[in-house]
Amino acid sequence: MQFQLTEEHLMIQKAARDFAQQECLPGVIERDDQQKFPKEQIMKLADLGFMGMMVDTKYGGAGMDTVSYVLAMEEISKVDASVSVCMSVNNSLVCWGLMQYGSEEQKQKYLVPLAQGKKDGELYIGAFLLSEPEAGSDATSQRTIAEDKGDHYLLNGTKNWITNGNSASVYLVMAQTDASKGSKGINAFIVEKKWPGVVVGAKENKLGIRGSDTHSILFNDVKVPKENRIGNDGFGFTFAMKTLTGGRIGIASQALGIASGAYELALKYSKERKAFGKEIMHHQAIQFKLADMATRIEASRLLCLKAAWEKDNGLDYSLSASMAKVYASETAMWTATEAVQVHGGYGFVKEYHVERLMRDAKITQIYEGTSEVQRMVISRSILK
Repeated sequence: MQFQLTEEHLMIQKAARDFAQQECLPGVIERDDQQKFPKEQIMKLADLGFMGMMVDTKYGGAGMDTVSYVLAMEEISKVDASVSVCMSVNNSLVCWGLMQYGSEEQKQKYLVPLAQGKKDGELYIGAFLLSEPEAGSDATSQRTIAEDKGDHYLLNGTKNWITNGNSASVYLVMAQTDASKGSKGINAFIVEKKWPGVVVGAKENKLGIRGSDTHSILFNDVKVPKENRIGNDGFGFTFAMKTLTGGRIGIASQALGIASGAYELALKYSKERKAFGKEIMHHQAIQFKLADMATRIEASRLLCLKAAWEKDNGLDYSLSASMAKVYASETAMWTATEAVQVHGGYGFVKEYHVERLMRDAKITQIYEGTSEVQRMVISRSILK
């Protein structure tokens, strides 16, 4: 058992850290305040190969492993979770799903530019469309319908809370084709944003990750070619669940990064701020907070890396991914809140960053499977 990163992993980690500090930190408060999509940062991430990290090089990806992805996600999430969630969705849900289950034609047409993050010099990223107004944690209750018309499907319905909703060029859409079959009647489709009948709804005004563009997407009689269905008829729900399992590693890593970022800011502040004649790091109340932060973060990091290692080695990583996500996300929320407390009144002020990290942390307990859903997955595994 090795607990040391390889030289390649260390290089990737440093590249991500440098990118976060040099490209993401400047303007992060303004982007959050103005809900500005970080297009410039995403374009530069694409140049680094970070938008298709785990995609085989023959399809335009970087050919890296999942451990590398975890390391990069942590470093970028320390500074700007709005950037990292765009990166996570494109890597974990869109590119990985197409890499594993797409046809060769689909890979050549869609995966190659998605993995590169660009097409003809323009931003080219994807979005994953599963959630609906009445289908969040209960993903089997799909109301979006894909009616089989022989040579194409006719798509109608609404999807909610879609990350990259307006910025994506390609949507992976789950829709019900045969309601009588329940989850086995769901299919997954590749839909292009530019097609007639695709409507992007208003941008959501969110508590956190305000730079990422979250929208509802509406489909009105959208014609989807048969060749754009992913896998066999009825494979859609399985596709969604398998893809989300890997996505949980990405969100766990995002939560880890938010926690790490908040902790590093609190640690730095504790060495600078004086109270009662000495730096607050010398007060046991602050020392114990920092000690608990460091311990929970290290535990979260090990859970994330274990899940990534299992995935890279072809093992069943569903249990580890759920454990990593539930623990890391709750660590992020707790650590960010404590970081605000360490900062006192300054923690409530935007320029000290920790209030934004606290707001960003909350969503990691909700999207790509709530903490309650993760506990369902874990309990089913340990009680079977």
